[in-house]
Amino acid sequence: MQPTRESTWPRRAAARFCSRNGVAAIEFAMVSPMLIILLTGVVELGMAGFQAMQVQSAVEAGALYAAQNGAGNLSAIALAVVNATGTAGITATPAPTAFCGCPKTAGVASQGSDCTTVCSDGTPPGQYVQVNAALPHKTLMPFLNLPLPATLTARTTIRVQ
Repeated sequence: MQPTRESTWPRRAAARFCSRNGVAAIEFAMVSPMLIILLTGVVELGMAGFQAMQVQSAVEAGALYAAQNGAGNLSAIALAVVNATGTAGITATPAPTAFCGCPKTAGVASQGSDCTTVCSDGTPPGQYVQVNAALPHKTLMPFLNLPLPATLTARTTIRVQ
């Protein structure tokens, strides 16, 4: 006995509503905004990390210049900082400074320009240069609210004499 046309219609309709065709596309459409936001956050953190490394590299180039050429030309040290990497926007801010000081366990105790006063351990003071660099950081998507600084900075102090 052949089924009638009326009896096959509900079966075909039920089969159509139970079909799984397109389920993956719907799931992807629901998940893709979260994946895009996650990817953007990863790219943002990666860019900030790369820029922080560029700022540190610029400071190290300025310190290397000071070690090779002394503290006599602070504007040349600042120029070495600015030209050290191909990253646009790096500045030697605040400007490099030269000072006399005595080494301590927590850094260098500055004596300003007084290079005649003997240190507390009896050694003569050394001449130091402090090199700084800064780079403004702009976020890709400000609504992500990542805890990144607005300006990436680095600083180092090197003894030149």
